[in-house]
Amino acid sequence: MAILLQFTVGNYRSFHQERTFTMIPNSIQDEPKESVVVEGHYKYLTVSAIYGANSSGKSNFVDALSTMKNMVLSSVRLNDHDPLLYDPFLLADEQNQPTHFEIVYLDTEDTQVRYGFDYTLNKIEREWLFFKKKNKEEQPYFVRDEEGIGVDEENFSEGAGFEEKANDNRLFISLVAQLGGAVSKKVLDYFKSGYIVISGLDSQGYEGLTERQFLNGDKESEDALRFFKDLQLGFEKIKTRERETEKGEKTIDVFTTHNVYNNTGETVGKRNWRMDYFESQGTQKLFELAGPLFDVLRHGRLLVMDELDARMHPLISQYIIKLFNSRRTNPRLAQLLFTTHDTNLLSSHLLRRDQIWFTEKDKTEATDLYSLMHIVLPDGSKPRGDGNLERNYIKGRYGAIPYLKTIE
Repeated sequence: MAILLQFTVGNYRSFHQERTFTMIPNSIQDEPKESVVVEGHYKYLTVSAIYGANSSGKSNFVDALSTMKNMVLSSVRLNDHDPLLYDPFLLADEQNQPTHFEIVYLDTEDTQVRYGFDYTLNKIEREWLFFKKKNKEEQPYFVRDEEGIGVDEENFSEGAGFEEKANDNRLFISLVAQLGGAVSKKVLDYFKSGYIVISGLDSQGYEGLTERQFLNGDKESEDALRFFKDLQLGFEKIKTRERETEKGEKTIDVFTTHNVYNNTGETVGKRNWRMDYFESQGTQKLFELAGPLFDVLRHGRLLVMDELDARMHPLISQYIIKLFNSRRTNPRLAQLLFTTHDTNLLSSHLLRRDQIWFTEKDKTEATDLYSLMHIVLPDGSKPRGDGNLERNYIKGRYGAIPYLKTIE
């Protein structure tokens, strides 16, 4: 189990200044209370949602988490002069400034880990790793800056002696992990499996996960089938078949089993359909989503999803949020972070005020990221937990909505 507490991004795509997102709850008494988890000395939220107009930066925030993950995991394979995944804010007069990523997460044994780096196209400018163990102050493990890499030999002895071996474009944490460092490998494991980033608009990168789970008979496939039945998608079973294509590649065919009825509505048989030929795009999306969804629920990870509500009925979005809010369906205390346009969720009583975030472009076309808890209304008050959040958001009281010209 690994828990996201905080993520900061700066100078990345539409994000110019550094903006910080957190899943640490505020001291409010909003429902649902089950969405707040107390873990040792820490508290965290199981669900958070990000709202905003089109092109306001929601997807860029999700992509930032994905880019940081990819950089950490691919760093070890870089050659000396390979470029980094540098995609800065382009509308500032001062260019070639570093992109900033920092993540804070809760590891096992009540330990908080803070890791981050700044980088340009060809160079890691800064890098740092800090640990905060229970009842202790935060301790530096290593810090990298323009003067070099400084290692705390007591805390991070595995990095001592390798400071000069780090290339300009490679992360020190990846180098030390490659050389057998136990602490650094544990940090890399967080980026490898601690969180999954997916899109609700397409299934690129995870389309085969659900297929393999059903083919192998994994526990996740049993959870997924119960999920499909609860949603009453019309089929009773799912069957899979692995075969070899004409090019010699292996592929998995997925079939849904439907009842066959006579003229009086009685069931007289069964019929199997190819999922990709006969089921709706919405059903296919739910099937693709089920793999990562039940993977994180079973293993206590974070699912980051862009456009949760795409090709999905609002009641299904609510059902998925309930899966994470309930201790019965989420015993490993997994987390869900998603972007959405579904304003129904604001009036569903499934999200506390500290679980609701917004993205909005400022006058320089840079993305601002803020929580509903940060908002101060014109009369000096803050949004109430028992207020009509959906109506007030649509009216523009919280910002983060498209401003449309009146059609005469």
